[in-house]
Amino acid sequence: MKIAVCVKQVPDATAAKRLDPVTRRLDRSGESALNATDVNAVEEALRIKEAAGGEVVVVSLGPEKALDSLRKALAMGADRAVLVSDPDAAGSDLVATSYVLAKALERESADLVLFGQQSSDSDGAVLWAAVAERLRRPMVSQVAELTVDGGSVTGKRQTEFGYDVISAPLPAVVAVSDAINEPRYPSLKGIMSAKSKPTETLSLADIAVEADRAGAAGSRTTVIALAPPPPKGDQIKLEDDGSAAERLVEFLAERKLL
Repeated sequence: MKIAVCVKQVPDATAAKRLDPVTRRLDRSGESALNATDVNAVEEALRIKEAAGGEVVVVSLGPEKALDSLRKALAMGADRAVLVSDPDAAGSDLVATSYVLAKALERESADLVLFGQQSSDSDGAVLWAAVAERLRRPMVSQVAELTVDGGSVTGKRQTEFGYDVISAPLPAVVAVSDAINEPRYPSLKGIMSAKSKPTETLSLADIAVEADRAGAAGSRTTVIALAPPPPKGDQIKLEDDGSAAERLVEFLAERKLL
């Protein structure tokens, strides 16, 4: 079985997130990491491969530095990585990203495509649905238990009223939740072997993506303006000119909090 896992490099959870006032996009210049639920998806793909054989390929859209996150997936045990990286893809929204990923996945012709349920930078949780629609494949989301049996896949997910158990024929697209497994840590051997595993970097032209279907040109989302959030209730901001501690004590004393 050939399994493709779509992964994304996101800002590290410990990094402060900010929007770039010029591009009006998330500033991704700081530390980055492989998106958390994508790690669950990679783990699930490896378990299926270990049980039934086959190949696991990780697929991503992003800048060159996204290779760092792809190498983590390779170190966990994925067989190879495909990164679509092109300056014209910068700023792709859901519509453009789903189109680019679908074109890359068409090239792979995988039996099963796995996603993490959502990314920590945008929390959209709909990319997998858009990709499944473009590939014209059945889709199961929020899967906490996954079974592959012959030509079908069965996903179990928890709902407000119990559990849904949904089966779909292969090829299919499945989005997994973080409840599905406990991802393994890459071993030293895995980290070393990841350096020699096949890694392919593709341009938009390599996967026949038209210039007006990616990046800002292919996106349908417009950020009109940015502004700081409104203050919450009775808040004051103290600029520390050397007297901040004294003023803070006065503030608390006035409210009889000391």
